Amino acid sequence: MTIVDVAAHAGVSAGTVSNVLTGKRPVAEATRERVLRAVEELGYQPNLLARSLVNRSSNTIGVVTYGLEYYGPSRTLVGIERAAAELGYSLLLDLLHEPDVADVDVVLEELTARRVDGIIWAVHEVGDNRAWIDEERLRALPPIVFLTMAPRPGASIVSTDNCAGAQMATRHLLATGRRTIGIITGPLSWWEARQRLEGWRRALEEAGIEGNDTLIYEGGWLAASGEVALEALLTRQPNLDAVFACNDQMALGALRYCHAHGIRVPDELSIVGFDNIPESAFFWPALTTVRQHLLDLGRVAVEELHHRIELRLQDVEPEPPTIHLLQPELIVRESTLPPRSVSS
Repeated sequence: MTIVDVAAHAGVSAGTVSNVLTGKRPVAEATRERVLRAVEELGYQPNLLARSLVNRSSNTIGVVTYGLEYYGPSRTLVGIERAAAELGYSLLLDLLHEPDVADVDVVLEELTARRVDGIIWAVHEVGDNRAWIDEERLRALPPIVFLTMAPRPGASIVSTDNCAGAQMATRHLLATGRRTIGIITGPLSWWEARQRLEGWRRALEEAGIEGNDTLIYEGGWLAASGEVALEALLTRQPNLDAVFACNDQMALGALRYCHAHGIRVPDELSIVGFDNIPESAFFWPALTTVRQHLLDLGRVAVEELHHRIELRLQDVEPEPPTIHLLQPELIVRESTLPPRSVSS
């Protein structure tokens, strides 16, 4: 099937169909709808190779990522792939073995040599692994969208609002009457771990409570570190009545410690996690947690990148960088008590 078949079905010229599919020239809305209806009815698939030659586009997005053994990065990648497929892009995946890769130049040169239309840098900000970013360098590269990092000049960013999510978790614990609230952070070399720590501190400060260092334990994102962390926190603060674990795996480790030592959750100790991994609803008790909209994170990154790719293909001056902060959602389950009424 060719564009001519679509034109005949829609009762328009082949040139009109081409203009609708490429967006190169304006077409009346009624005509555009007729063409798109014909495309759908006939099941027409544009020739992507031919389109790429015309548009100077490879229809490929480079994705640089790390840590697919973790729920967040792997789920975000699913969102990226789905959104890219809907927009007609294939992915070129570069999986790093360490988040602080030293040969960034090699990665960028390889992607550029493969003629990717744009890049999603999905490696989390860890240590100084964003030190290579500057406005002049970014202007010389294909459009790039970064995930999960602090704002930087010239960088377009899509991230969960980690600080807000931690505030939600801590405010919920405060609303249930808890006052000695510990936190099990991720590795504090990770920007998002520091953001979650900051959100915990802010929520405590709002309630007139000091978030002192005896309430903080630096974990490692894994369940085993959550178990070790809770033991350490209870040694420092025997009257601890709640803990915010900065991911669900560490919350699982904390729950295991409670079960092993006869600590009743949530009656004696409340626990909140972060991520809302599918298994969290089946923890015992079911885990109250903060849901990240990870599929949306990937989708928004692709849509932002697609917009910037289109501007470049049309030789339009790039727009200023944008920052998209996706708001998380508190999922209340059985590992925390119900909020207290005002009278109580």
